[in-house]
Amino acid sequence: MSSIILMFLVRFLQVNNSQQNILIILNWNIGKSLPFVFQLLRVQSPEGTARVEVLDSDVTAHLFERIYEALNLNSFAFTLHKDRQRKEEITSSKSRQLRDCGLCHGDMIYLNPVNGAVLFEQSSTSSETHRKPLSESSRPVQSSEPGPSTSKVTLPIPPPPPGAPEEDEVDLQLYKVSGLIERQRDEKLCRHNLNGKCVHCTPLEPWDEEYLKEHNIKHMSFHSYLRKITSKNFVSLEELSCKIKPGCREHPAWPRGICSKCQPGAVTLMRQPYRHTDNVLFEHANLVERFLSYWRATGHQRLAWLYGQYESHPDVPLGIRARVAAIYEPPQSSSRDCIALETDPREELVQQIAQRLGLRRVGWIFTDLVPLDVSKGTVKHIRGVDTHFLSAQECITAGHYQNLHPSACRHAASGYFGSKFVTVCVSGDSSEQVHLEGYQVSGQCGALVRDRVLLPTRDAPDLAYVRDSSEHQYVPDVYYKERDEYGNEVGVSAKRLPVAYLLVDVPCGVAVGGPPTFGATATFPPANRPLQQHLQTLQALHRHIAASDSFLEAMSDLHVLLYLASNEALALGMESLAPLLDAVRLRDGDAAEAWRALPSAATLLHLAAADTGHVPAPLLLAEGVRAEGGRAVWTCAVCTFHNPPAAASCDMCAMPR
Repeated sequence: MSSIILMFLVRFLQVNNSQQNILIILNWNIGKSLPFVFQLLRVQSPEGTARVEVLDSDVTAHLFERIYEALNLNSFAFTLHKDRQRKEEITSSKSRQLRDCGLCHGDMIYLNPVNGAVLFEQSSTSSETHRKPLSESSRPVQSSEPGPSTSKVTLPIPPPPPGAPEEDEVDLQLYKVSGLIERQRDEKLCRHNLNGKCVHCTPLEPWDEEYLKEHNIKHMSFHSYLRKITSKNFVSLEELSCKIKPGCREHPAWPRGICSKCQPGAVTLMRQPYRHTDNVLFEHANLVERFLSYWRATGHQRLAWLYGQYESHPDVPLGIRARVAAIYEPPQSSSRDCIALETDPREELVQQIAQRLGLRRVGWIFTDLVPLDVSKGTVKHIRGVDTHFLSAQECITAGHYQNLHPSACRHAASGYFGSKFVTVCVSGDSSEQVHLEGYQVSGQCGALVRDRVLLPTRDAPDLAYVRDSSEHQYVPDVYYKERDEYGNEVGVSAKRLPVAYLLVDVPCGVAVGGPPTFGATATFPPANRPLQQHLQTLQALHRHIAASDSFLEAMSDLHVLLYLASNEALALGMESLAPLLDAVRLRDGDAAEAWRALPSAATLLHLAAADTGHVPAPLLLAEGVRAEGGRAVWTCAVCTFHNPPAAASCDMCAMPR
């Protein structure tokens, strides 16, 4: 009985690190036969050597816990061996005791991480600590046996410096998650218990090449790339510059002189291994169909802006997805082969409405469609491996738009690095069907476009031309890598540059479930379409409201909201529209109906009803509109002539009703 009491007393003092009291008790019991033996074991790890105090009657699982606490490890992803050659392993068990492993007082055991796991915190780069300090008293783990760490490992980066640009919400969310790819226990290969981990089930890093290849992910996400380059040390991202550094006083200005201090270095183009946006998701198919209706009516190409928001992508480790909620077509003149943008007087108004709705410009979309068989609805397959994916002119345009929409990054010296802005091309695929393909250009391409180095070519759309140096601009040498006839990778001058080196694929898709931001059955014509049947009028507004299930559903359309704010009959300011925009954003039908009853909104809606001819009776009596037999006159859609209700065709232009 005294031996049992003594064992519990030693265990209590061991937990509280009272080594001196333990030695006193052991000296007091010299000569007595005890059921246990106190042992002091040395543990050698990659970070140094430590000592742990155990009893020979302890199970090996308790040894793992003691080492985990003594070394302040991040996880239990480690193995223990009795020799340096890792031949005699000490497995974690709840039944096997230390005396069965042949361990004696003063023995050295060797700790090795599993599958390159990071067991120790990087104190030089970590901004947040997930372990206890060395001075804090260790406490036993409450779990019954060792298991993987449940603490979140955050990105080891310092907080953004004061005055730095505000980062996107999705970036701030991804900084807080570990990004590790969890794996289930393999029944065939794993030989440990359910709470253990081995090389076959240890979580993978988000940049693991085998995992990305297995799941058909061509490029790692940008945040995975950040974790990869900052896993060992802190780095500062800098964008490429092809301009002469200003302020050099050792020689006259270019073209009269240049030196190695101010001269930009030669550029070797490399395929970008990461992408800032990993997927483009349209909330419903009607978005694209509505955009393509102009091409189907005229055969002319079309360009538009994509409005939506960025969110985390669940299918890509630490990925970002651009969710498209609306498509806005700016003023443009187009034909079968080209598109020319015009000045948009309502651009700022569109931006204000989108911002109030929680949306932003996330990309641009354009068509390159040539009909093949109108009866079958097929189109020509123009773009592909044998021709080109994006032409040089389109790559330069995409780089220009990405430069206009930079992405804030705390790792960058300038506060910005890269861009999440996407490019979507609508063209024919190999099956001669309309197909969406998304792209981004690399950061090197953006720098070449920003510094006016790239030029498009006339004869080969898949090639770009690097501008020659002139007295107005110095252009550094540009190279790209390719394999020669012997299989060696050699540098080639990029005077005529294949734009494939500048592209990053971004998959596109359409959401299957989930409520969309705007209604999927909108019938109101999009803005800036010079077609008679696509004009935005009060009649079209009234028909759109009448065809909708509710007033909130009718107002849940970017083009309707823009027309309310910019129509010529009674334009409503942003102050008047603010309650309606909030109702649309919050999907509040009662708030939308309350806005409908406001004087300004009611006046505009009554004007729309009067212009259509379906005017409510109170409004007819108030305005003195004549009606025959209770029915109002109807207005011709072609010449706007008011005809009697019994007429089947227009009395002015003879067009049918």
